[in-house]
Amino acid sequence: MADRDQIPPLSLHGDVTTELARNMARDLVFVMRFMGESQYLMRSHFHDFILRELAAAGVTAETHPMIHAFAEKHSISLRDFVFSGVSLSRQFRVEAMEELTGDPMIRVDVWDQLRSHIAMAEAQFRGQLPELSVILDAWRTSNDPRGNDQK
Repeated sequence: MADRDQIPPLSLHGDVTTELARNMARDLVFVMRFMGESQYLMRSHFHDFILRELAAAGVTAETHPMIHAFAEKHSISLRDFVFSGVSLSRQFRVEAMEELTGDPMIRVDVWDQLRSHIAMAEAQFRGQLPELSVILDAWRTSNDPRGNDQK
């Protein structure tokens, strides 16, 4: 029996896409997202803020030549924190979106997209399997059932 046949399927009721669709009324929410120039403006704000605060604490480009890279990385984290918090505060359930848009097919469209993206993710993983052996070696027990004991 193949190893993957020994692992019980995640879903005992059938296709995972169909199960996700059953949960849409409860689990699917639509959230707003800031895009484009707003992303840039917020990142720039935090980049400048971080550099000002660090300069006030005595940390400048003269004392720390890589400080701009530090500020860039942390400004992205702060931007994402703010936008995620705002987005999560304004959620719409699928029923509300269907009513607002007048589109009763939203669930079908989401089901189609889920099915497609799940298939792509599985294909991508299968394509990476040959290169994963080195990474997977770190997860192997010292008593490998295939007789490849590592000491």
